[in-house]
Amino acid sequence: MRVIETVSDMQADIPQNERAVVMTMGALHDGHATLMDRAREIAGADGQVLVSVFVNPTQFGAGEDYDRYPRTWEADLAVCAAHGVDAVFAPTADDLYSAGTDIMVDPGPLGTVLEGAVRPGHFRGVLTVVAKLLHTMQPSAALFGEKDYQQLVLIRRMAEQLNFPVAVVGVPTVRDGDGVALSSRNAYLSDDERRTAGVIPRATEAGRAAAAAGATPDEIVASVQEILTAEADEVDYVVVTGPDLGPAPDRGAARLILAARVGSPRLLDNVPLTLAAP
Repeated sequence: MRVIETVSDMQADIPQNERAVVMTMGALHDGHATLMDRAREIAGADGQVLVSVFVNPTQFGAGEDYDRYPRTWEADLAVCAAHGVDAVFAPTADDLYSAGTDIMVDPGPLGTVLEGAVRPGHFRGVLTVVAKLLHTMQPSAALFGEKDYQQLVLIRRMAEQLNFPVAVVGVPTVRDGDGVALSSRNAYLSDDERRTAGVIPRATEAGRAAAAAGATPDEIVASVQEILTAEADEVDYVVVTGPDLGPAPDRGAARLILAARVGSPRLLDNVPLTLAAP
């Protein structure tokens, strides 16, 4: 497995066949490993699977956890090697942003709601680094987890609207045994907080059950909020939307999306719904 540390070396590594990329900020877990395995399926035995490890400063706001974000380089390399990754791209911020940051990708109105409202400017930084990595790594496919659903939708829109020659592939959320979505930030949770975090999958399952019973989006949101507020320290948002994050339909495919604090960490989750209005 190769480790590529500079933009110039990565750009010189011209793909000769299918190349599937998994973009990460490190602190890898089984969710990332699932993305790597799916990337191998897409790239095939003769293709390449690349993983980027880069804690992106432009997506962190003032007072957020950029400096203390988990960095586990040796363990990350071991995960990549165990899952057949061909190369790891690990640039420095000075190298990746050597040309400056005065030109960045505007996420549009969708980047200002939900996570974009809680973390202003976050998606501007996310889309900018994804665009830079796509140009630098030249994949035919890029894989992202559905846990960060708004991020996935925005990256798909960017790729479509800016004509990136890449397939953006969403992979279902990987969960722990109690249903909590895997996340690098789960490392911030104390033992008691980790147990409390189980309220989130209980709330989403209640939302699914309400949808199946014919509840309206407003009723689903109310039932989920009631469960969350009983145990979570703060509920940032709970919404039911269409699959593209537009308005929820009267019936059919929809998405339940939420964010809540358990202790200091913010935990994000979402599940697909099937609305069955009477």
